[in-house]
Amino acid sequence: MINVVPGTEKEVYRNIRDMEGVREIYHVFGEYDFVAIIEVDGLSHLNKVVDAIREVKGVTATHTVVGAEL
Repeated sequence: MINVVPGTEKEVYRNIRDMEGVREIYHVFGEYDFVAIIEVDGLSHLNKVVDAIREVKGVTATHTVVGAEL
């Protein structure tokens, strides 16, 4: 989940959707501005993608939730 500075949504969306590992990104309403679905091969790669998202101009906060298959 990603929070951004108001007014930067379109720019942030474009920057994140083209990142390696980002499978999908959705603009949502509520506590967060975006939900990004990231698919990578391991936690170290996930950490790199999340760090890259945090560096995008306009991103103010992220909250990472790791899913697992049942």
